[in-house]
Amino acid sequence: MIKVTVFGSGSSGNCYLLDNGTDQIMIETGLPLKKVAPQMDFNFSRLVGILISHEHGDHAKYIRQFIERTTAYVGASYGTFESIDDNHWLPDEDRRYLRMKPKQGYDFGTFHVSSFDVQHDASEPFGFLITSKGDKLLYVTDTYYVKYRFKNVTKMLVEMNYSVDVLKEEIADGIQLAEILKNRLYRSHFEMKNALEFIKANRSKELEDVILIHLSGSNSYPELFKQETQKITGVPVYLANEIAVS
Repeated sequence: MIKVTVFGSGSSGNCYLLDNGTDQIMIETGLPLKKVAPQMDFNFSRLVGILISHEHGDHAKYIRQFIERTTAYVGASYGTFESIDDNHWLPDEDRRYLRMKPKQGYDFGTFHVSSFDVQHDASEPFGFLITSKGDKLLYVTDTYYVKYRFKNVTKMLVEMNYSVDVLKEEIADGIQLAEILKNRLYRSHFEMKNALEFIKANRSKELEDVILIHLSGSNSYPELFKQETQKITGVPVYLANEIAVS
């Protein structure tokens, strides 16, 4: 069984840990090592992989720290690696970099990871389907649309970033920033209804729980998001901040 730990989720920094009892995989390095290491008892001996969905700072900024302190292999798309390198966030450790291609599978210890393309304003962003010991975990963030469908998913970590109704209310109230943000959000993040449609399309009788991640701090309805997701799945639903460690 895959246990999920949330170290951070949202624009201030994303970092998640998957633990199957034998090995561990980290997804995103948007938080500094000093915030994550104490929660792992400064023990990275079971960390076999680090996955980066795309190059934006809240997902990848601290990748160098984790590479230098662990022996884990790092998986990301070609475009993501190039963009991270352009930001000078990568040390010279090319032998540990796994340049992943979309719709292909890769092994990280006892985890098997399949990558797939998503729609976001980044070089080559990915989502991940991660299987291990009977579990199949679907990870999707920072996208406004996913064209793929997945069978027999047992766990979901899915972005539900904002509600278009909140944006409309803010624009009606004359909040200029909302109008500026609107156009980017429409092209880069999962709106509530789109996220719900995606979750519904990928639910299965094997689904055990859903974790909603990367909620906007000002443009979301957290409790509504949770309630609507529970309605369509019939399984426990958690907001990332409800299970985050600090």
